[in-house]
This record gives sequence, structure tokens and C-alpha cells, in this order.
Amino acid sequence: MAKSKFEYVRDFEADDTVLPNCWIVVRLDGRNFHRFSEQHEFKKPNDDRALHLMTKCAQTVMQELEDIAIAYGQSDEYSFIFKKKSRWFKRRASKFMTHVVSQFSSSYVFYWKDYFKDQQLLYPPGFDGRIVLYPSNQNLKDYLSWRQADCHINNLYNTVFWMLVQRGGLTPVQAQERLRGTLAGDKNEILFSEFNINYNNEPLMYRKGTVLIWQKVNEVITKKIKLPKEEEEKEVEVTRTKTKVVPLHCDIIGDQFWEEYPEILAEDS
Repeated sequence: MAKSKFEYVRDFEADDTVLPNCWIVVRLDGRNFHRFSEQHEFKKPNDDRALHLMTKCAQTVMQELEDIAIAYGQSDEYSFIFKKKSRWFKRRASKFMTHVVSQFSSSYVFYWKDYFKDQQLLYPPGFDGRIVLYPSNQNLKDYLSWRQADCHINNLYNTVFWMLVQRGGLTPVQAQERLRGTLAGDKNEILFSEFNINYNNEPLMYRKGTVLIWQKVNEVITKKIKLPKEEEEKEVEVTRTKTKVVPLHCDIIGDQFWEEYPEILAEDS
């Protein structure tokens, strides 16, 4: 490749290579999504359309960037965990972050109409990203446990808050004041005694968030084949195994999940 006298400017680029043998977590969050959800009339406390759209975008990211071992999402955030030994883009932090955020953001706009059929996208959404490195498997498990605990805490609060507003007749300020200083048990009691809602019966997607993992799935497809000694093609069903990104709504704080899917933390990951 021909060189020019201007190439010296490349020396100003900072070396942003991340440490080796560490889990690379890219977490993205919606930018000013409180306003975005109000402008686009999201249902409260949870909008299935918005949650499923977030998951679709995350699946798209994982399918494009196959070095992602697992992802976890709740509300307007998603965390993508790249394999410890990933050499993707020479482990440059800027590449990890920009590819994840740009792929997710463009997917959000592209798939919007599939989930919000009657709601026009009024303006482009924004997402920011950050990168954190975790050297041990336990560090990573604790990180994901932290995010799932955050999901539970926020969803319990939001569920009670919006029940007090929508069915209890309180203003948002009054509901906020009613919940000030309450513990989880207090919130559960309000839901059960005043609204006949057992929080444990709320959908797992709301309480636990969404985990995305790679799984082998059997797919049945129809193919046209021509059998020997026959002139016309016939349609036959063929089963094939394909690795896909599968969403789960389950507990990842305990050991059961990790015992069921040991390949996620395998040393060759």
C-alpha cells in the first residue's frame, strides 16, 4: 500500500486494547428513555412490545457478533458478555462498544414496526455503552446477579407504583410518597391486600429479565427432492440442527442455571 507524508497522524490513536483473559462486558442503556417511553405511549409498568423489541435487537447483535457467550437484558438495558479468549478486532475496546451499540440501535429502528404496529416512531432512539472487564468466572456471575437483582428491585417498585396510580387513584407524587421508606415486604403487602396481586405470579420476564444463550435447536423444513426413477419432485420434511440465540426467563443468581449450562463458562470460551 502506498504511503503518504500524512500517515503520521495515526500515531495519535490511543491504544485501547483490553486486558487478556478477561470477560468483556458491553452494557448499553437507553438514553433518556423515560421521555422516549412517554412520547411513544409505552404501557406501564411493563410494555411487552418494548421488552420483546429489546430482545430482538439483542438477538440480532449476538447473531452478528458470534463471540458473545451470553447476554442479559431488562427494561432499556442489555449486557453482552464476550468470551474471555476472544480475539475479535484484536480486543480493541472501541470496536467492541461501537459495534454493539450501533448494531443494536439500527436494529431498534429497523424492527420497530414489527412490534409497535400502531405507534409511529417519532424520533430516533439513542443508546450509550460502556465496557467493564471481569477477570474471574465468579466476578462475571456476580455481575449478572447484580443486574438481575436490580431488575427485581425496580420492577417490584414500578408494579406497586403504577397500581397505586392506575387503580388506587393516587397522583404520581402521592404514590412516590406512599412508597417512601418501604421494604420489599411492604410493597408485596400493598399489592396483595389492596389490589389482590401476588407478585410471585407476575410474568418471569418482568421479574427476572431476559437471558440470551446459544442453543442447538431442531428445525423441520420442507424441501423439494427428486427421487430415483421418478419424474416429478416431491416435498419432504427434513429435520436439521441449528445453533440459535434462545431467550430464557429464569433465575441466574443461584447455581442451577450455571450447572445446567456449563458451556457458557467453559475454559475454551
